[in-house]
Amino acid sequence: MRWAAAALTLFLTGLAVQLAGGPAWAWWALYLACYVTGGWEPGWAGLQALREKTLDVDLLMVAAAIGAAAIGQVMDGGLLIVIFATSGALEALATARTEDAVRGLLDLAPETATRLGPDGAEHTVRAADLEVGDVVLVRPGERIAADGAVVGGASEVDQATITGEPLPVDKTTGDEVFAGTLNGTGSLRVRVDRRAEDSVVARIASLVEQASRTKAKTQLFIEKVEQRYSLGMVAATIAPFVLPLLWGDPLRDSLLRAMTFMIVASPCAVVLATMPPLLAAIANAGRHGVLAKSAVVMEQLGATTRVAFDKTGTLTRGVPELAEIRVLPGTRFTEDDVLRLAAAAEHPSEHPLAAAVVRAARARGLELPAVDEFSAQPGRGVSARVEDRFIQVGSPGALLPEGDGTAGLATAASAVGALQQRGNTAVVVRCEHQPIAVLAITDQLRPEAAGAVSAVTRLTGAAPVLLTGDNHATARKLAGQVGIADVRAGLLPDDKVIAVRELAADGQRVTVIGDGINDAPALAAAHTGIAMGGAGSDLTLQTADAVIIRDDLATVPAVIALSRRARRVVTANLVIAATFITALVLWDLIGTLPLPLGVAGHEGSTVIVGLNGLRLLRAAAWRRAVRESAPAAGGDREAATSGT
Repeated sequence: MRWAAAALTLFLTGLAVQLAGGPAWAWWALYLACYVTGGWEPGWAGLQALREKTLDVDLLMVAAAIGAAAIGQVMDGGLLIVIFATSGALEALATARTEDAVRGLLDLAPETATRLGPDGAEHTVRAADLEVGDVVLVRPGERIAADGAVVGGASEVDQATITGEPLPVDKTTGDEVFAGTLNGTGSLRVRVDRRAEDSVVARIASLVEQASRTKAKTQLFIEKVEQRYSLGMVAATIAPFVLPLLWGDPLRDSLLRAMTFMIVASPCAVVLATMPPLLAAIANAGRHGVLAKSAVVMEQLGATTRVAFDKTGTLTRGVPELAEIRVLPGTRFTEDDVLRLAAAAEHPSEHPLAAAVVRAARARGLELPAVDEFSAQPGRGVSARVEDRFIQVGSPGALLPEGDGTAGLATAASAVGALQQRGNTAVVVRCEHQPIAVLAITDQLRPEAAGAVSAVTRLTGAAPVLLTGDNHATARKLAGQVGIADVRAGLLPDDKVIAVRELAADGQRVTVIGDGINDAPALAAAHTGIAMGGAGSDLTLQTADAVIIRDDLATVPAVIALSRRARRVVTANLVIAATFITALVLWDLIGTLPLPLGVAGHEGSTVIVGLNGLRLLRAAAWRRAVRESAPAAGGDREAATSGT
């Protein structure tokens, strides 16, 4: 990065001096310094490849830049050097940051744990030294040190990093827990079932590394043909020099013809036909909230044929909200009464579900009365005395005893079952030990999610897929709201990778959109991975090929449409460049092409394709991409344009 930055600075300084009419020696010196700082590394890599009897485009570009300087076109050569140095530096930076993020993932699991001896004595040990069968104590607010099963205690555990579930999950004896997940307000005793190197969080890190290594290296068009073009150009440059000499032409004429051939056949126009449209599209997308990390990524986005969405934090906000209040028959309370009492009891609690109830009460403008005798039971709920009434708010398992066949409890259990089948989290409210209502709490759907799914379906011609670690009922409920039929729920990170590879095995070019650590392996395995920038974990942001900075899903179809337009511009530019190169080469081989005219034709084609590509910088290019991707319905179109 430092060498590339130095090359760019020297190039821009040289350009400024040249345009300001400064002395030629000054801007020549600056450009040549740019050649050295930006060209030594790709040049060295090209020479090393040459030792392996291969030619790559880096060495060819350095040679073309030197050739341009030899005929006085030092600024053009400097531009090529800067483009290649910058692209190589960005690729190296992205790789290094991904490796750092993978190492940081392993820090989720604490370094130490409190192991309980047979006599109950506590011993602080390294988490890596825990053996299968050990029992560890997890205090409130601590991260769990190992995968295992709860053998004592009760609490709620935030395991969104592993499963993607938006709400903390109640854990009691017999329930499974994962290393790196965050314990809530209760204490747990956990029996270790897996060693540290076999934990789910360790497998996530391993999956990301494996997927990054095995993922097919994507290349730009010029990189795909560089070997054949490089060999062909070298051979073709030697031929116009050697063959005329054998036929008796003067050395000067043969050298001039060969130099002219090298200039007109150099791939400068081909490189600039490819890079400016893609870089312009990257800049335009960046202004509208999508960061594509490289030109390769921008090119690959346009090849997408199937999109897979994560649920929590992607299609939803990952924030619980009160969706429904079901007052049980025979009670004297209204919905507002129930909400006011429940919110007052929940107000002192720090649980996310409690916060959702309190927000709902405040949204209705309800005044919350003071409470006495507040008590929180981890994994069960809360209780408090509100207006001389004993109010309990908690999980159905804690507040609806099994085997109690009274009519009130049976009605409450029926309401709980109905709400859970619809994908909601059910919370029971009791007054004086009698159930009075059931609250339905759900995750907040992003308002633009349905429009984005519809636009992606229309753009790719294939319905998206939902990949989530959440339960099937919740996943199907949300999928129905946004219009996704293919739902794959209850997936751990490695299951998501398998699902992505199954889609790719069918010939699909899969783009995965997610936000959590549990999505990172799938993003790495996909042809293109897109991360939600607002709530995305460090690992996910570094693993992804592109980042939605403003968390606006409507930009996903728009950036795919922009990428497709950039690919069309690249194709048009390549046709223009190939036409110029073919015409000038034939002129040089069949006739006598004057060197100044060859340079003018070469530079002219470079300028034409460069300017054509830069058209994608205009705001109109993004608006056109939005129109191409937006569904016909006006509301969906408005959603798609919200990111602008």
